[in-house]
Amino acid sequence: MPALPELEVLRRDLEKEVVGRRIKEVEVRPGSNAMKVIARHGRRKEFQGFLEGAKVDRIDRVGRYIMLELDNDHIMVVDLGVTGQLVKTSASGEVVPHTHIVIGFTIGGQLRFIDPKMKGRVFVGPKDEVESDPSIKDFAVDPLDNRPLPWHDFSAMLEQRQVAVKDLLVDDSFIVGLGDIYSDEVLFTAGLRHDRKSDELSSQDVRRLYRALLETMQEAVKARGTSFGVESFKDLQGNAGGFQEELKVYEREGEPCRRCRQPIMKEKFNGNDTYFCQQCQS
Repeated sequence: MPALPELEVLRRDLEKEVVGRRIKEVEVRPGSNAMKVIARHGRRKEFQGFLEGAKVDRIDRVGRYIMLELDNDHIMVVDLGVTGQLVKTSASGEVVPHTHIVIGFTIGGQLRFIDPKMKGRVFVGPKDEVESDPSIKDFAVDPLDNRPLPWHDFSAMLEQRQVAVKDLLVDDSFIVGLGDIYSDEVLFTAGLRHDRKSDELSSQDVRRLYRALLETMQEAVKARGTSFGVESFKDLQGNAGGFQEELKVYEREGEPCRRCRQPIMKEKFNGNDTYFCQQCQS
């Protein structure tokens, strides 16, 4: 599943590539089960009608949702789910399998939504309804927000919870979009073990965690996200990210820690693999 840095990379790519473009035509591809992707709309024509002729005014991101604001007071909302991709291509480019939606612009090629596992969703709604939809903003902290939560507010929120700090980091209702990869990397950078209780962290611990959270997310975006495996993240041009080359602990079991040279450890924690350095994290 694309995590927060990957979604932010897509948002920035879309900002460069489609803002100001006018939509000429929309194809909800027959035979691709595309109606499942646009399940909020009863008919293809309804979905197409909201988009065709509209100009993309702005790109935004609210948590895991990418928002294309249109000049007709509607917003197209994209939830990539587990394997969803947005790809910008020429109109003559090959239509690959599992392409469900093709949006053609008057100038500037096409935007395509691809999803092998059919877990992503796309819908268009009136701007006021989308912006007031409580299911879209269902998280407390977005570390890539233009105005991040002040660290003392973050500290107060941690004190109110009594759970292992990794459980909190992977909880999308608390911090959106970290997952196992980035939570392990944040904890290593902060020098904290995954099983430390959130309400028992010192003020210094919280400061380190907060700084590590912001820095790790910003560095991941700069490296254009993390890509692992066959169905890994691709940016708007279909290129893989590069942050996997910078990972300090994730999937580095047995390799020397880049700080202390002791081997990186792996253990099961609440059903998932967790990577850490026994020496550097306490």
